[in-house]
Amino acid sequence: MHFETYPFEKLNQLLSGITPNDAFEPLSLTIGEPQFDTPEFIMDALCASASLLNKYPKTAGEEILREGMLQYLQDRFDLKLNNSQIIPTFGTREVLFNFPQFLLHDIKEPVMIFPNPFYQIYEGAAIASRAKVLYLNLNEQNNFQPIVDEAMLSSADLVILNSPNNPTSSVMHAEALKRWVNLALTYDFVLLNDECYIDLYLDQPLPSLLNASIEAGNKEFKNVLVINSISKRSSAPGLRSGFIAGDADILKSYMVYRTYVGCASPLPLQYAAAAAWADQAHVDVFREKYRKNFQLAKEILNVPMPEATFYIWLRVEDEMAFTVKLYEKYNLKVLPGSFLGRLEEGKGYVRLALVYEEAQTAEALKRIKSALEE
Repeated sequence: MHFETYPFEKLNQLLSGITPNDAFEPLSLTIGEPQFDTPEFIMDALCASASLLNKYPKTAGEEILREGMLQYLQDRFDLKLNNSQIIPTFGTREVLFNFPQFLLHDIKEPVMIFPNPFYQIYEGAAIASRAKVLYLNLNEQNNFQPIVDEAMLSSADLVILNSPNNPTSSVMHAEALKRWVNLALTYDFVLLNDECYIDLYLDQPLPSLLNASIEAGNKEFKNVLVINSISKRSSAPGLRSGFIAGDADILKSYMVYRTYVGCASPLPLQYAAAAAWADQAHVDVFREKYRKNFQLAKEILNVPMPEATFYIWLRVEDEMAFTVKLYEKYNLKVLPGSFLGRLEEGKGYVRLALVYEEAQTAEALKRIKSALEE
């Protein structure tokens, strides 16, 4: 198998040999890793369960973790799911990589469709699954929304959506999500929404694809799945806690597959994650931090505030040259958009991850403004 070089490695290659200006403190807006302390109550739950390291974790996840996740879905989305409709996962990166391999294994010429630009695990999963890839191109002309091409969808086996979107910060609302649910039923493909940023909204809470499925009359979530992660919402990426939820028939078979994968989360991590999933108040604190960072970006760079995520998809003339200039002159790293897309999508953009406290965020944005004005 041949995998494309990962975006961060491409960035290292681009900046190799360049000496940054040491008059500036090093800052990096490249990776979507929150730089805030993990809440103390989560740490306490981790420490209190450390003695459980002498036990093997269940592949299906401990009951306390499932209860926390189901509580989250009820509190956040008013969704009343049962244990057959959810599987805890080791974050979402692993499930995004191995679920397509499970789903598409017995299909002779599988077809995957996903947004472009994209989180590169989607492409890696397609390569590992021997799948033909068709793109939902996201650009200014379509307001970074996936445009429906029903001729394309007629051949689809798996369609991955990503709303709120990484890297563009675009959001799909209820009516658009409902249309995709109906298309999944009409053309009989599996529809999966990557919802890792769904709790990082600025104003109104955003609906899950599962909400849209119910509104579309698909109450059993046939062909419909979502994934979610604790990493962004709880500033706890090291817990590696995620889930896949929706169609119970698909998940039943996928659970059997997962018993062979061997990626069950250690018990102390499950107990800490259970506490985090079941609590919503701490997420409000982080959401306010991101809101303030977006406000800074609006004031300093004169860019509109997105509806969700912590990303700014910044238009520049030449993303490669701009990235090099920011690093060399201002000791600041950003990610070129073309590293995240194919077929020219992402060209002319850089992705900024506003994951620091206000002071560092303001400093980074001021450096970007200076670079833009040169």
